[in-house]
Amino acid sequence: MGIMLFIGFFSLLLLGAPIAIAIAVPAFLVIALGDLGTPVIAPNFFAGIAKFPLLAIPLFILAGFVLERCGISERIIKFANILVGQRAGGLVIVAVAVCVFFGGVSGSGPADAAAIGAILIPAMYAQGYSKSYSASLIAAAGSTAIIVPPSIALIIYGSITNTSIPALFAAGAIPGFIAGLAIMIPAYLIARKRNYGRNTNVKVKGAFKAFKEAFWGLLAPVIILGGLYGGVFTPTEAAVVAVFYSLILGLVVYRTLTFRMIYQILVEASEASAVVMLIVAFAGLFSWAGSTVGILDDLAVYLMGISEHEWVLLVVLNGLVFVGGMLMDAISIYYIFLPIFMPIIAQFNWDPIWFGVMMTFNLAIGQFTPPVAVNLYVTTQLADIPLERTFKSVLPLVGAMLVALTVIVLFPWLSLFLPDLFGLRS
Repeated sequence: MGIMLFIGFFSLLLLGAPIAIAIAVPAFLVIALGDLGTPVIAPNFFAGIAKFPLLAIPLFILAGFVLERCGISERIIKFANILVGQRAGGLVIVAVAVCVFFGGVSGSGPADAAAIGAILIPAMYAQGYSKSYSASLIAAAGSTAIIVPPSIALIIYGSITNTSIPALFAAGAIPGFIAGLAIMIPAYLIARKRNYGRNTNVKVKGAFKAFKEAFWGLLAPVIILGGLYGGVFTPTEAAVVAVFYSLILGLVVYRTLTFRMIYQILVEASEASAVVMLIVAFAGLFSWAGSTVGILDDLAVYLMGISEHEWVLLVVLNGLVFVGGMLMDAISIYYIFLPIFMPIIAQFNWDPIWFGVMMTFNLAIGQFTPPVAVNLYVTTQLADIPLERTFKSVLPLVGAMLVALTVIVLFPWLSLFLPDLFGLRS
């Protein structure tokens, strides 16, 4: 029965079924055919999403939608462009910096890539950057959103492993910065080599005015993360604060929102949240079925039998996550892989906070690595080019991120420094 679970899943995935269906159908069949009791489906479905920390997900999604409609991304891009956009390759620095910053509000890679790409891809093309290069850069930079706090991916990881979510948020800050640098450096060198972006008319004298316009948007992650690390509120409460603050900006400060727009935002955020929570619920059922029939324990034992050396297993596990990240979304991978990985984490006494950041960093690479590459799919749609045209441009960025992942693996203190500094482990 356990083998049937994974065969069914990968078969549906290869046939192009939506990820939620590819997870749900094998789980239903194993429960029904394995006499596990179909009445358990409903309570398991409900239990998968009836967790207080998961309430932060739709709220952060809503906050990201509101902030994007407020025009914050345009203001921050304008300010960053004035500071560094006038030099050759300057828009590379702008793109990566703004994606990392906006990721500190949205928590979602595709949302980050869509919000920033809609503005910057046409601007980069107008300054001589190729469409394939621009789409690849924004897709890669947008992936940092699931590493930097507040990350939806880290919320999922924390809820599955019972790891402190504030500690995970803090742990993602330095690796998120490293990810940004890993993308920025090769992308900037390539832009300089190709002479991208030399013909600009950016005026530095407007910097202070642009800063004033962007100030309230720049303050958003400071309030959210400052409250979290200061112990003022929980991640779920931080999400509520983010929604409230974004509405204040849109209705009072910038006055760019109308009540009709708010209604549209609520509808769109509900749809996006429903997709995420549906996958969470079905993935939880898949994990329960796999655990009940014993296949997940068998796989864990098999992996531990590969080698007694933890570094060998770390390479194997990261290889599995990397391949999985190219084919599936992060949420599905957490629910499928973590029940297998958790006995291994306990066996080698690995820090679950460090492991969570490492795994999430790896999954971020999958968001812009073909063949699936959800971020790349978003940005190629914005650039109006086929995904295949970006393969050559995106490979150096994938390579740079793999080097950065190696750094995160070799130096756990990069992930653990801030959680220890703020005393967030408990």
